[in-house]
Amino acid sequence: MSTIISGSQLRTVLLGTRVEKATGTLASETKTLFTIAGGKVAITSIVGEVTTTITVANAYKLQANPTVGTTKDLCAATDIGTTDTPAGNLLGFQGLTGDSILTGPGAVPTIKQPIVVNTGTIEHVSAGTDGAITWVLTYIPIDDGASVVAA
Repeated sequence: MSTIISGSQLRTVLLGTRVEKATGTLASETKTLFTIAGGKVAITSIVGEVTTTITVANAYKLQANPTVGTTKDLCAATDIGTTDTPAGNLLGFQGLTGDSILTGPGAVPTIKQPIVVNTGTIEHVSAGTDGAITWVLTYIPIDDGASVVAA
């Protein structure tokens, strides 16, 4: 049986280009995960997978930090460590600024509407000191030549 369109091609058609970034061991810091260049992009999904268990209290959030303009939270800071977040758990949010990060298999929603960001960075703000997360972001360029790369 032949395949007309592969899974990766279907993902690209539905969600756009895929970019992945591993955080390394979390530290109490603000760290750039992704760099947006060349103009505006629409983030169609962003999902984290915990790769090393998070066991220390950690008010964690993602934020957009444009080259020109105001830094804006993409989700509310959420404690992902006081109650351990085990390796394999997924992290996500619906795309509304006040939404907390949701965690657990099957708990991660899709973004209800794309999040538009301009040239700059997507950062994580971590207050904890253990665990690791790999983030996968999909996007569609709004401006010709706009792109996202892992930092």
